Amino acid sequence: MSSVFIPQGYKPPLSIYELQRAIEFIKSNFMTNLCSALNLRRVSAPLFVEENSGLNDNLNGYERPVSFDIPDVGANAQIVHSLAKWKRLALKRYEFNEGKGLVTDMNAVRRDEEVDNIHSIYVDQWDWEKVISREDRSVDFLKKTVQSIVNAICETNDALGVAFPCLHTTLERRVTFVTSQELEDRWPDKTAKERENLICKENGTVFLMQIGKTLRSGKKHDGRAPDYDDWELNGDLLFWNDILGHSLEISSMGIRVDEASLAKQLKLSDCEERAELPFHKMLLNSELPLTVGGGIGQSRLCMLMIGLCHVGEVQASIWDAETVRACEEAGIMLL
Repeated sequence: MSSVFIPQGYKPPLSIYELQRAIEFIKSNFMTNLCSALNLRRVSAPLFVEENSGLNDNLNGYERPVSFDIPDVGANAQIVHSLAKWKRLALKRYEFNEGKGLVTDMNAVRRDEEVDNIHSIYVDQWDWEKVISREDRSVDFLKKTVQSIVNAICETNDALGVAFPCLHTTLERRVTFVTSQELEDRWPDKTAKERENLICKENGTVFLMQIGKTLRSGKKHDGRAPDYDDWELNGDLLFWNDILGHSLEISSMGIRVDEASLAKQLKLSDCEERAELPFHKMLLNSELPLTVGGGIGQSRLCMLMIGLCHVGEVQASIWDAETVRACEEAGIMLL
């Protein structure tokens, strides 16, 4: 059963027709700004990958991919959870050089997602990946990349306000960088989500670093698959959402594992058998480029900029009867 929260007095700021125009504006404008900021080129991407390829994103490790057989090919396929590993392989196959990257419109199905105002079983995001040097595998480079993305987001939001004068979302351009351990040290008695809300309400725009590693408390702030992000060089980009009164994760990203960090994280996660999968063999044999990359939620970014309270206002998905009823009573149209 999903949960839904309707803020008191909430009314959609645009008519359904104008809303579609605003969504189109954001998606086209932001893609241009992002490509310019990070030197990216758009490519086509798969909706599904072969089950035994090792290319699917295992997320937190418990989510079940949607699988199906392909009789004419003689293989089983999985709808992607994300393209974190596929993108790195594509950079090699498409012969991208250092300093250049790719971006694609990624669509996925995550059937085990707990759905609410900001979560849906349908995922739409800009997936991007960029070739870097070994010297770029640093916190400073990560921070510069994050700031470039935030600048692209803020430029899009400013342009949206000009095109749609009735929209007045203000975003903080200055990014506050903090590690998951620093957050735990500051608020040891709070949950991970409560800590995110507190730091984001205080600062507006936050990049929360080092997700996936075990903290001094013995807990993790959040889970991360061991075979794409380096847990020392990754993070989540959060914005404060005034409409919902909590932080909103817009992007999960990071500098990707190299040979040493992959081996270390596979061992820590007790899944060293993945080293025998084709993608992992290539990485451990130094056959793949060093990269930085991430995903940026399309529907969430539209929600944030337009000032909407439910992700179903900007994307078509499936919701339980109680969510549909509550939204109808509040005058909210779910697409």
